[in-house]
Amino acid sequence: MLDPGELRLAGGVMLAAGLALPVLPGHPSLQCPLRALSGLPCPLCGLSTSVEETVRLNLGDALAANPLGVLLVLAALALLVLRPARLALPRAVMPTALAASWLFELHRFSFL
Repeated sequence: MLDPGELRLAGGVMLAAGLALPVLPGHPSLQCPLRALSGLPCPLCGLSTSVEETVRLNLGDALAANPLGVLLVLAALALLVLRPARLALPRAVMPTALAASWLFELHRFSFL
C-alpha cells in the first residue's frame, strides 16, 4: 500500500521543479552518471526534460525525451486533484514501467 500523502508531496515537488527549472538563469543540465560512465542510458534518462516539456504542454518533445515523464505528470496531477485516501498498485507496475522506460531509452540512444 502506497501513502498518497507522500506521493502527493513528491508529485507537487516534481511539478514545481518542472515549472521552475526552465526559467532559472543558466538552467542546470543534469548528467546521467550511468551514461557518463558507460555510454548507456539509465531508465530515467530524459525524465527531467520530459517533465519540463509536459508542464509546458510540449507533449511531442516530452514524449520524445521519455514517455514516462508524461505519465508521471498525469499521475501527480491526479493525486493532487483527486486526493485518494488509499492507493494500491499491482507490484508489477513500477518494475514494468522502469523496464519499458529503459527499453525506450536504449532504442532512442541506439540511433545517436
